[in-house]
Amino acid sequence: MSDSKTSATLRYTLMRFGIFAGCFFVLWGLVYLRVLPRGLGDSNLLWVLVLSVLISAPLSLIVLRKQREAMAEQIATKVDRAKSRLEENRTREDVQQADAQ
Repeated sequence: MSDSKTSATLRYTLMRFGIFAGCFFVLWGLVYLRVLPRGLGDSNLLWVLVLSVLISAPLSLIVLRKQREAMAEQIATKVDRAKSRLEENRTREDVQQADAQ
C-alpha cells in the first residue's frame, strides 16, 4: 500500500514534467517553422519556456486530475497519521505527569 502511495507523487511529478516537455518541444518546433512568432533578439528560448508554462499548466489541471486526487489522498493520510501520533504522545505525557504527581 505504501508503494502505490509513494508512486502517486512520483507519477504525478513525472507526468507533469512530461506535459511541460511535450508542450516545449511542440512550441519550439512551431517557432522554428515560423508558425509562431520568434522572441525579441536572443529571447527565443525564454519565449518558448513562458508559452510552455502557460499552456502546460491548465492542460495539467485537466489531464492529471486523477493523479492529483491520489496525491491529495496520500498527503491527507500522512497528515492524519501524524496528528494521531501527536495526540497519542500528548495523552501519554498527560498520563505520565498524572502518575508522577
